[in-house]
Amino acid sequence: MQIESLGLSGLFISAFISSTIAPGGSEALLAYLASQQTASTLELVSIATLGNTLGALTTWGLGIWASKKYPAEIMLSNQRQKSLQMVRAWGSWALLFSWLPIVGDGLCFAGGWLRLSLVSSLVAISLGKCLRYIAVAYAFV
Repeated sequence: MQIESLGLSGLFISAFISSTIAPGGSEALLAYLASQQTASTLELVSIATLGNTLGALTTWGLGIWASKKYPAEIMLSNQRQKSLQMVRAWGSWALLFSWLPIVGDGLCFAGGWLRLSLVSSLVAISLGKCLRYIAVAYAFV
């Protein structure tokens, strides 16, 4: 039971860190835990999704903060400028792709920068991340 809770805590932390600008390996940990059946697949996917979504919302919040201090043209790299343009065009729907490596962080940052609705951003981010984790978990069960 104690090993199980450490795995779930580790999964949450890994998922949170993976969704910020720091690198992480939450998919690999989820795949391992799913293959070991240390907890139900629903529980694993839920915890990974929650951690990853909270990490993405942290990046989204940093976008809000940065928009108050710095203009986009000066501060943002070319990659983030592209993310900003994509989010301008698609709105919160663009955040469905926040699970993508490298690009996803930029999308969340851009969503905050553009001050997209918290609710619509939360729905899009969590839906995209949940679908990704479902695919990973069921591939290894």
